[in-house]
Amino acid sequence: MKPGPLDRLIHVLSKLPGIGEKTATRLSFFLLRSKTGLSEELAQALLDVSREMRLCETCCNVASKSPCDFCLDTKRDRATLCVVAQPQDLKAVEKSGVFHGHYHILHGLLSPLDGIGPEDLRIAELVQRLHSGEIREVVLAVSANIEGDTTALYLGRVLQDYPVRVTRLGQGLPAGGELEYLDSFTVGRAFESRREL
Repeated sequence: MKPGPLDRLIHVLSKLPGIGEKTATRLSFFLLRSKTGLSEELAQALLDVSREMRLCETCCNVASKSPCDFCLDTKRDRATLCVVAQPQDLKAVEKSGVFHGHYHILHGLLSPLDGIGPEDLRIAELVQRLHSGEIREVVLAVSANIEGDTTALYLGRVLQDYPVRVTRLGQGLPAGGELEYLDSFTVGRAFESRREL
């Protein structure tokens, strides 16, 4: 028997991270009962994201245009580059209000056990950006866990061949903590206490 539209919606929603079958069922029935056009609005937003979003050719952020607004902003410090693992980490750093330079998104962290090596990340694009000569400091704003430490150490070795200061966020990041879930005060403190790698 072919599943109906409600069963298909529950199945699709349950594939999202952090959404089990019970939550997917609850969300599906909420959308079904919604009289405000929320279902259509959600469907249109999903279509728009899949059609319009792309990677910025400069920083590899997810954006609706390339170069993105961060890269085009002439008020930002071009000499300082903050390297983060994911686009949501960029949002966490921006929310702290303490960083005013440019960004580079790796789209992951090194994890040999999961088969994620340097070629799977946007490291080549990062190195290419250093050839401009504008960048004087690279801030490694990666999570304080095994994958983040491995990535920071690897990048430290790669970047030692370039005339840039390489720093990593300091106090404030709990061991094993994910950057995207930290409050803006903690991210701000971590930026203020960054250190040489």
